[in-house]
Amino acid sequence: MPSHSSQRSSRKSGLVPRLKVWLEIDGRYAFGFGLSEMLQAVERAGSIKGAAAALGKSYRYVWGRVKEAEAAIGRQLVETHVGGKDSQRSALTPAARQLLGDFLAMRARMLQILQTEFGKRFR
Repeated sequence: MPSHSSQRSSRKSGLVPRLKVWLEIDGRYAFGFGLSEMLQAVERAGSIKGAAAALGKSYRYVWGRVKEAEAAIGRQLVETHVGGKDSQRSALTPAARQLLGDFLAMRARMLQILQTEFGKRFR
């Protein structure tokens, strides 16, 4: 029969830390990881339609989330050009690139701290 401490140790070994990070304005959601993935997809695809397809989401959903974030933040995040040259119909604004970069850097640092603390406390 296993001792109590070995049961405890095996349970700890299955633990994995998780962290959700998002930004709020006046207590309301404004920006998070899901939206950051959408903006990155827009940047890669050059269009909202291409981004939505790459993410397995509808155009309407991605466009709606971008518009909600723009309203919350009070800044345009995606510039669209109807009939834009080549396949580049949408691009991130400089404000979106800055927000995205800062958010991802902050999230990465928080995940790094989480891993360090988890390693210290849950060996």
